[in-house]
Amino acid sequence: MNHPTPAIVAQSAVRRLPRLALLLLCAAYVLPGFWGRTPWKAQDIEAFGYMLQLADAGLGGAASWLQPTLLGTTDAQLALLPYWLGAVFIQWAPAGFEAAFARLPFIGMLSITLASTWYAVYALTRHPAAQPVAFAFGGEAKPADYARAMADGGLLALLACLGLARLSHETTPALSQLCFAALVFFGLSTWTRHRIQSAAAVAAGMLGLTLSGAPSLALWLGMGGSLICATAQPDPAQRRLTMLDVGLMALIALLCITTAGALDLWRWRVVPHTMVDVHVLAKLMVWFTWPAWPLALWALWRWRGQLSRGWRYPHLGLPLWFVIVTVGATWFTGLSDRALLTSLPAIATLAALALPTLRRSLGALIDWFTLLFFSVCALIIWVVWVAMQTGTPAKPAANVARLAPEFVPEFSVGAFALALAATVAWGALVRWRTGYHRAAIWKSLVLPASGAALCWLLLTSLWLPLLDYARSYAPLVTKISRITGTGGCLQYAGLSKAQGAALMHHAQARLMPMQAPQSDCPWLIMDGVNRSLLSAKIQSLGWVEETAIKRPTDKDETLVIFRPAKAMAAPADVPGR
Repeated sequence: MNHPTPAIVAQSAVRRLPRLALLLLCAAYVLPGFWGRTPWKAQDIEAFGYMLQLADAGLGGAASWLQPTLLGTTDAQLALLPYWLGAVFIQWAPAGFEAAFARLPFIGMLSITLASTWYAVYALTRHPAAQPVAFAFGGEAKPADYARAMADGGLLALLACLGLARLSHETTPALSQLCFAALVFFGLSTWTRHRIQSAAAVAAGMLGLTLSGAPSLALWLGMGGSLICATAQPDPAQRRLTMLDVGLMALIALLCITTAGALDLWRWRVVPHTMVDVHVLAKLMVWFTWPAWPLALWALWRWRGQLSRGWRYPHLGLPLWFVIVTVGATWFTGLSDRALLTSLPAIATLAALALPTLRRSLGALIDWFTLLFFSVCALIIWVVWVAMQTGTPAKPAANVARLAPEFVPEFSVGAFALALAATVAWGALVRWRTGYHRAAIWKSLVLPASGAALCWLLLTSLWLPLLDYARSYAPLVTKISRITGTGGCLQYAGLSKAQGAALMHHAQARLMPMQAPQSDCPWLIMDGVNRSLLSAKIQSLGWVEETAIKRPTDKDETLVIFRPAKAMAAPADVPGR
């Protein structure tokens, strides 16, 4: 028998996921990773450097809010809004809390991403074409309950994606692009229900994408998505798009085009590829979007009856369009995982559509694989942490000592208690999932999402000191500051923007391009890889090498410190920050 949709769902299968449990899961995923650490190498500290430069121009010269610079160079991504937000919060921060305050708007962005995805899935699955088949004698899922359960599943699918964890906890334009792309997705999904709110969301999303360095992506997503909404099969319970809606979208697009032109944000960034690079993109998508992509492919197969006319069915056409555009942007802009990040809400939406069509055997396979995978990962994290604290087992402790020389483990009661509570909660969840309980269409994604949140929380609690030591510039800058002091002036030559930002933040240094030694700026810092290129110029200016300091966890990264060849009189007053 041919059904109008492949979804056959009873009312008993759309039980509501407890709101408190869902909120706690989101909090356990969002908050860890933003607190208790320094900015990490390289994009994280580099983006923070732009914010720091805007907030305190004295650290590196004059700064323009319309053209942020770091070490005298502009941002290649041409992002403005994330740097503006971070700089404003830095200006409000007490001394020593600049990095923590800079992350506050990004916590909000990740939260908006999760909320936008939930409401987008809810709105799309309220469409009659996405609803389950009506039973002959009743008992099928009610539209609102079905949409709510599907939205829960979509949010769980997004949280489960492996590629989301690290990039969504960095203060980079990638997170702002993810947030605003999700806002556009949400606004287009709800346009036929709430014109004003949806138009505001689409406008904020498209303008935010434009100011985050992705004006072309904003136009492709917004205009293409609006065409799908305009040609979609009408829902009798909702109003149809009118000329006013089309005019609003045109005005929003014109605003984005004008803004990008006025701020000089248009750039040609297409990177040529060959067919050999297809496997690189495939490998990236396989791990980055796991486990959502197999479910998304399954959904496209099961909903293939509607897929042939996908533009008529927004629950398929809209997320599929977002996936095509964002994956295409990833291909044409250098196969970057940061570009692929914006595809996750749409892929999670398609994954949610697979839930009412999953066979019991496939759901059981997902559960057992997830249970084993994340349980083993959590066990490894605990074993290595115990080895760091006690030296037993000896092999993991030796590996840590080899990979992070000079690292001194520290015990935190709060981190231990949080990790222990999360592990106990995981055990209780596994017991619930493997025991007898009522059916729910979102049940197959509970363990993947919770497992991803568990491992991320364990990494950012038990392993946070180790990760901070390995991924930040703090240990390197601390060694430099023992020689040069903190809060003074440093000249630089051949530094990367990440290294310069680290000196500005950790050493509170005021940076000056290389010139002759000065009494109030008596030290020169240079990246060791540029020593041979700049050695002649450095000597001619009157500098002599003092020492070279390696980054403890990267033997290929060395900063060289130079002092004046001739003794200089000490300045009367060394300017501080």
